Amino acid sequence: MAAAVECVVITDDEQGYGLDLFCIPKHYSNDLERVFIPHGLIMDRTERLARDIMKAMGNHHIVALCVLKGGYKFFADLLDYIKALNRNSDQSIPMTVDFIRLKSYCNVLIVEDIIDTGKTMQTLLNMLQDYKPNMVKVVSLLVKRTPRSVGYRPDFVGFEVPDKFVVGYALDYNEYFRDLNHICVISEKGREKYKA
Repeated sequence: MAAAVECVVITDDEQGYGLDLFCIPKHYSNDLERVFIPHGLIMDRTERLARDIMKAMGNHHIVALCVLKGGYKFFADLLDYIKALNRNSDQSIPMTVDFIRLKSYCNVLIVEDIIDTGKTMQTLLNMLQDYKPNMVKVVSLLVKRTPRSVGYRPDFVGFEVPDKFVVGYALDYNEYFRDLNHICVISEKGREKYKA
């Protein structure tokens, strides 16, 4: 288990921002309560995570492993920042990309969108250990503070958020809201409208 993780902590009483302050697709305007994390803040935090990952992983070749589907947007943006750092700094990390498809890996960076209870990630990490990688690191855009948590903390965290149902930036509710740039709190009306 990782030590204390540095991240942006969003407090339980954070209200977010009014929807009218941002560009929200009209088809979702009645389905959301607030913008919780604006897209620009997500991108800036993702760029910083890329720097932290490069520093921590040294010059080792790594396999960046995307947990589909919700992680694809964060994965793509994070890798874009790592590639830019590879081009524009003295440090460079050789990297290959894969999606959850277990095979032999040396050094692994698992990219996840959100850690809720932590049970799924613990299961994945246990499965991955069968392949004896030299190093495994986990980065998650969000970690939810929830009483259902098993206590798992990834190595790198973008934001620690309250126990609210959030969507956007590829986080979905029954496959909807992946096309929303910001991370938003879904409304009861939205949950009812898009429930399976």
